Amino acid sequence: MSELPPVSKLRTVGAHVELELGQDLADSPRYNDDIAPTRASQRTWSRWNVAALWVGMAICVPTYTLGGVLTAYFGLSVSEALWTILVANIVVLVPLTLNAFPGTRYGIPCPVVLRASFGIIGSNVPSLIRAIVACGWFGIQTLFGGIAIHLLLSAVSDSWASLGGTGEVLGFFIFWVANIAVVIRGSEAIKHLESLAAPMLLVVAIGLMVWAMPKVSMDELLSTPPSRPEDAPFLPYFMAALTAMVGFWATLSLNIPDFSRFARSQRSQVIGQIIGLPLTMLLFAGLGVVLTAASAELVGQTFSDPINLIGKIDSPVWVVLSMLMIILATISTNTAANIVSPTNVFQNVAPKYINENKGVIITGIIGILLMSWELLKKLGWLETDVSVESLYSNWLIGYSSLLGPIAGIMVVDYFLVKNQSYDVLALYKDNAGYPAWNKAGFIAFLVPVGLTLIAITTGMLGWFYTYGWFTGSILGGLIYYFAARGGAGGSS
Repeated sequence: MSELPPVSKLRTVGAHVELELGQDLADSPRYNDDIAPTRASQRTWSRWNVAALWVGMAICVPTYTLGGVLTAYFGLSVSEALWTILVANIVVLVPLTLNAFPGTRYGIPCPVVLRASFGIIGSNVPSLIRAIVACGWFGIQTLFGGIAIHLLLSAVSDSWASLGGTGEVLGFFIFWVANIAVVIRGSEAIKHLESLAAPMLLVVAIGLMVWAMPKVSMDELLSTPPSRPEDAPFLPYFMAALTAMVGFWATLSLNIPDFSRFARSQRSQVIGQIIGLPLTMLLFAGLGVVLTAASAELVGQTFSDPINLIGKIDSPVWVVLSMLMIILATISTNTAANIVSPTNVFQNVAPKYINENKGVIITGIIGILLMSWELLKKLGWLETDVSVESLYSNWLIGYSSLLGPIAGIMVVDYFLVKNQSYDVLALYKDNAGYPAWNKAGFIAFLVPVGLTLIAITTGMLGWFYTYGWFTGSILGGLIYYFAARGGAGGSS
């Protein structure tokens, strides 16, 4: 191996900034090769690759389920739910595309971007919050994937079907191993998986709609009155549902640099996200809205997830093919949305001790632990009563209140405080230009979180919690701007 030069340098390659590694960064405790800026040769993702990424992530069981919950829990009619889905995913495009900019410009992942606004060490706090949320989603998605594997094997084997909950737990671990293996293969494997999965999954979504439409009346579904009280105003229900929908991708609005760092250009990431996200979410979440509303008529029972709905179809061939597609969909979503981010975070905490593969394994283990209660329930060893509606309402709105301020801070820091200019070398060193703990970032984060806690514990300011992503991101961004401009930007 050739000896490194003593000092690292940056060079411009087209529109990108590329690192020439020196011994100073190689020896830094804040650096490893996996979280280093991507090289120009790694920036291979076109707009279609980015679009396929979003199609692969958006077409998943939780998307479908969320669509159904909009009517069942948030009190919207079918037509109101469809409009909410479209509006929410246009709204969430704003932080997604903006926070993608530093990733594409400098090739750096989300935890390194956060070092600019929260400090070199302080970045671990928002990063770990994002990571734990991702690990939770990883566990949820792996559970869905395990159920799909169980139903697939049950369709071809009566002996497997007789396993019941134990079969679902075994399916969970089969899916876990397959998913972990894909991520360990690296970014190119993710790109190819998303590109392969996207068109196949669109066909499945359309196929489900074609199967259902002759059996139900769209006019009747669209005219079905909402489940909220007859005299209740529309706006509070709409805003709560909108917050949940935006919160669904509040996770990716933080760690989108983990993917945009591989984009060919800013144009590729912006256009790719515009193409891939809103219409895909409208299609698949809308499918969830329609089929949840129609499921009682279709199979005699209401289901808010496609796995159990398809499992009721009296056609083993259709069940097997559908479950294969759902397994592929869930792997593609889980890989991009729920494993890459925490993997980078865990490396950010201890770059010299945790590499990419170790980060993936840590993510997988935490995902198992967070879902252990459900696995024990399926084995008959534990009794719990957690509904889908409770999961989605409290889970989505709850973590939105934590992630919203972080998203607002990131946007304001890059575009308004740092003026789209980072000292990339200093982001990988101690005491080189960025503080260990950035007071402005933590003030801007803790104030909205504190107001959220007041709302939860006292009942006052309930609207602040209900609309958590919007209130948190706006207030967090405003406080950060004035705190950073006022000189509260650093701490030893």
